[in-house]
Amino acid sequence: MLQKLHGVVLYVVKYSDKSNIAHIYTEQDGQVSFLIPAVRRSRKSAVNPVLFRPFSLVEIEADIRLKSGLHPIREARIWYPLDSLPYHPYKMGISMFLAEFLYRTLQEEDGNAPLFAYLVNSIRWLDACGRDFSNFHLVFLLRLTRFLGFYPNLDDYVSGWCFDLLNACFVDGTPSHGLFLSAEESSRIINLMRMNYETMRLFVMSRNERNRCLDVIVAYYRLHLPAFPELKSLSVLKELYG
Repeated sequence: MLQKLHGVVLYVVKYSDKSNIAHIYTEQDGQVSFLIPAVRRSRKSAVNPVLFRPFSLVEIEADIRLKSGLHPIREARIWYPLDSLPYHPYKMGISMFLAEFLYRTLQEEDGNAPLFAYLVNSIRWLDACGRDFSNFHLVFLLRLTRFLGFYPNLDDYVSGWCFDLLNACFVDGTPSHGLFLSAEESSRIINLMRMNYETMRLFVMSRNERNRCLDVIVAYYRLHLPAFPELKSLSVLKELYG
């Protein structure tokens, strides 16, 4: 059955010499896998593979087959054009990392309108931002935990307490399971959670501090999503900001 869908491109992998698989997070059906041509066959082709870059916002018409996990795309076009994100090296690095992160994280097969709106609004914000977006990926990942069900509980924070990574809360003392942050690092969690896209420029970090924050966030996700794999783009992002 032909359906028209809006989506965020996450990840493209080779399928054969003639075809690739595009993993797209759609407004209607969550993450869906689509079959696209590996190269554009002609100028009149209804599906141009160049459209399927990380974080591209696309509108597609696809043949959705209920018993298949791979759906052919009949037509594709840009749904919302991005001006800087596809061409700015730092923004490209961020988008490649976060798109791979989402591909590994968002496996549900049902639509989630608030989450989809969060993704689209975040992408548009990054695209429009002219400067001071070095902390964008940290803010994005921390706020994404609200949609995934393991947003840190900040209500019980007391200075000197440790942050329990496994139970997502602050505790007096050190948990016996050993998965926690020191009192000093735990105090920084509060500041991190105060950041948003508009205020993150006020939180100045060194390269090492930013990378440490990122390592902690990735480890936190891995604890709460046990099947979470190593990310190829993580080292690229760190090197880019070096």
